[in-house]
Amino acid sequence: MSNLTINIAADGSARCIYTDALPLADLGQLDVRRASHVEFNSDAQRWEVRFTDNPAAVVFSAPSRAECIVWEIETLQARLDSEVQ
Repeated sequence: MSNLTINIAADGSARCIYTDALPLADLGQLDVRRASHVEFNSDAQRWEVRFTDNPAAVVFSAPSRAECIVWEIETLQARLDSEVQ
């Protein structure tokens, strides 16, 4: 992840993709919530990405977990970026 967007609301709360690369706890108390899950589907023999707001829907899948993680981060970052505009 090369760019990190932190959206700060009028009430001072912030939203971003969590990363250990930035000491977010230094900004204050954290409330970390999952936006998605990457899990292996044994029947399909593929990794699947699901968003927590619609866990029944597979939004991306690939034979590689790393590919799913990259897609997940890029997609969630794009969502955050679109909130700023």
